Amino acid sequence: MNTIAIFGSYVLSRRDGAQEVLCDHWVLLEGRRIAAVTRDRPSAAEVFDRPGRFVLPGLMNLHNHCFSEAVARTHTEDGNGRRNNQSIVYTVLLPLTKRGADLLSPQERLAIARLGILQLLKGGATTVMEPFRNTIPEMFDAAEEMGIRFYGAPYLFSTSDAKAGPDGVVCYAGDDGQADMDTWNALYQRWNGRGDGRIGLAMSPHATDTCGPDLLRACAARARELDIPITTHLAQSQAEVATIGSRHGGRTPAEYLDWLGLLAPDFMAAHCIASTDNDLRLMAAKGATVLNCPRVFARSGVTAAFSRFAEHGVRTVVGTDGYNMDLLGELNAASMISKIASARADVANAPDLIESVTATAAAVIKRPDLGTIAPGATADLTVVDLTHPHLQPLFDPRRGLVALGNRANIDQVIVDGRVLIDAGRYIHGDETAMISAASAAIGKIWDLPEAQAAFNG
Repeated sequence: MNTIAIFGSYVLSRRDGAQEVLCDHWVLLEGRRIAAVTRDRPSAAEVFDRPGRFVLPGLMNLHNHCFSEAVARTHTEDGNGRRNNQSIVYTVLLPLTKRGADLLSPQERLAIARLGILQLLKGGATTVMEPFRNTIPEMFDAAEEMGIRFYGAPYLFSTSDAKAGPDGVVCYAGDDGQADMDTWNALYQRWNGRGDGRIGLAMSPHATDTCGPDLLRACAARARELDIPITTHLAQSQAEVATIGSRHGGRTPAEYLDWLGLLAPDFMAAHCIASTDNDLRLMAAKGATVLNCPRVFARSGVTAAFSRFAEHGVRTVVGTDGYNMDLLGELNAASMISKIASARADVANAPDLIESVTATAAAVIKRPDLGTIAPGATADLTVVDLTHPHLQPLFDPRRGLVALGNRANIDQVIVDGRVLIDAGRYIHGDETAMISAASAAIGKIWDLPEAQAAFNG
C-alpha cells in the first residue's frame, strides 16, 4: 500500500459539521484513503514538504462540457455566433458537436476528450460531472486513462437535431428518446464502476425543450431504480421558457419538471437563469440543486448570480460549463458577480463558495467520503500554492483562495491516493502532445462550411 504525506501550512478540515482551517498540519494517505491529519510529521513512502500550501478536499465540478466548449473556444467571444444576441446552444454547440462527433474518428474524439480532462485536472478538479453527446463515448476512455473521478452523463434527447434557423428561431426534429435510452443503458453496463469505482454515470436528459414528458419520466424512473443522480439544463434562456409555456399549459420549465416528478433531492438543474422567484422557491421546497456556472453567461452580458439561488434557499454548487475549466477562477466569478448583482459585499462569501465545490457537492451526489479531509475519507485532494506574490501577504487563506486564486496556483491534484498533477503539471502524459492532437481534431470541425456559417452568421 502506497503512503503519501503532504504538509499544509493550511488544511481545510471540519469540526461539528463546519469548516475549520488547521495551520501547519500533515495529511497522511494510505492507499486510497486518508489515514490521519496530524501536527507531527508522519512516516511515508512519499513526502511532500512544501510550506505555503493550502490542502483542500478534492474540488468537485458538477457541470462541465469538454467537447462542446472546445468547438466554440475563441470563436464565440464578444457576441460572435449569437443571432440577435441569443444563446449559442442552438446555433453553435448542439449542431456542431453533432456534426463533429460524426465527422471525427474515435482517436480524434479521444484526443479532444483528453484535452478536456487535462484542463479539468490543471484547473483543480478531482471530480467532474460531464454531460456530452452519447456519440462521444471516448469521454469515458479519457477519464479512465487519466485518473479523474468521472460522472459521465450521456445526453438523452426526444429531439437530437434542435437547431436555430437564420432567423434565430429554434426548430425541433426527430424522435430519439428510446434509442438514446438504449444507448445510455449500454454505456451504463460497460462503464459504471470502472477505474476501481472512479467511473460512474448520471442520467442526463438534455433540457426541458429537447425532452418530452415520456422521456423525462423514463429518465427519472431509471435513475431512481439505479440510485444515481439526474441532471439537466433548466431555464437557460427566455426562449426555452416560452417554448415550455406554449407546449405545456403555461408552465415554467421548473413547473414542467415538477409536474413530471423530477424535482427532488437527487435532481440537479444547470443554470436556471430564467427561473422566476417562485420557481426557485419550488426548487428549494423539493430539495433540488442549482448548478451555477457564472462565467459562461457573463461573457454574453447575462447575470447568473450564486447569491440569488442561495438566498432563495436552493442548494447551489458551482461548475464551469466547460468555459475555461478553472474552478478557482469560477469561484472568484461567482463571488464578484453575486456582489455586483445584489449590491452587497457580504454575499457569496469565501467559505460558502468553497463549501459548494467540496462538502455540498459531495452531499448532492451522495458521497460523504468525498469533499472532506478526515481519517477514512477517500484520498482526493487539491493542493494550492499560496506563495505566489499575488497571494502574499496572506491573512485568511479561504478569502485569498476565492478572491485572488486561479488555476496557476494549483500545485497538486490527487485522486484515490494517486498524484495526477504535481508542481502544476500532469505527470502521466505529454501535455504538449495532447494539446496538439486535440487542436488538430477541432480544426477539422472549424473547417466545415456549417461551422463557418455558425461562427460568422
